[in-house]
Amino acid sequence: MRRLCMAEKESFPSGSSSPDRSSGADAAGTSAPLAAAPLAAAPLAAPAPAPAAPGGSALSIRGLRKVFGSKVAVDGVDLEVPSGSFYGLVGPNGAGKTTTLSMATGLLRPDAGTALVHGVDVWQQPLEAKRLIGILADGVRLFDRLTGEQLVSYSGMLSGMSRETVTERAADLLRLLDLTEASSTLVVDYSAGMTKKIALACALIHAPRLLVLDEPFESVDPVSAANIRDLLHGYVDSGGTVIVSSHAMDLVQRMCDHVAIIAAGRVLAAGTIDEVRDGAELEDRFVDLVGGRHHAEGPAWLRLS
Repeated sequence: MRRLCMAEKESFPSGSSSPDRSSGADAAGTSAPLAAAPLAAAPLAAPAPAPAAPGGSALSIRGLRKVFGSKVAVDGVDLEVPSGSFYGLVGPNGAGKTTTLSMATGLLRPDAGTALVHGVDVWQQPLEAKRLIGILADGVRLFDRLTGEQLVSYSGMLSGMSRETVTERAADLLRLLDLTEASSTLVVDYSAGMTKKIALACALIHAPRLLVLDEPFESVDPVSAANIRDLLHGYVDSGGTVIVSSHAMDLVQRMCDHVAIIAAGRVLAAGTIDEVRDGAELEDRFVDLVGGRHHAEGPAWLRLS
């Protein structure tokens, strides 16, 4: 249990190795297992909160700031994610998206600012807030010496669910994500796409009210990606909220109803897709706001004719 408690101090981008391996540190700090992230103490019964009031915020961020050495990674980010929205978060590499989400979900302590999940302060009431959140971190290292079914069940048990409920939900998720045949295979032997899908199942098992996904479709085949989109849209239609961090502008434009563009640790634009696009394609609007596009054809030695 002591090892699981350490997850709350760790960062969003990586994750923890399996229980029989020691975990190393990456360049940005230590790493946390996806399955352990929602809790930092003995598992409690999963709550059944009342639905959010219409028009309320699933996630409210105010003045979040994080500095690593001399680099300002996040510089006073303010963001409102409406309850029941499918919210896209886009930005260039190193823009501060992952760091922002890490602080907003209680995995990385901010230097300043606040984050509220359905009105619950993530840093003042961490256990209550984290029980409302499901997280899929990009590049996470899972407890990969468990089978897929064991890993999803373990995540559910950590949330205080009964064994019967965990068994039923794990079977449903494995079927929906086309992982039933691989359920008895060790996660360490999964492909990159299968690992992404089993991590998504871990994030969904406790039926969170807010789902935070970092590059959920990376390495996932087109059929599985379509099935995941259907699953997520059904989740949103039933009252859940999804935040997706992605570099795929076309995907975000087709899938999301709200979007925020972040660069250099600041929000450049936020609102509905149509408001942010302002009549243009999202990718073109993104390039206009962020800048840095080079129109040159490349060096002469790359021209083969």
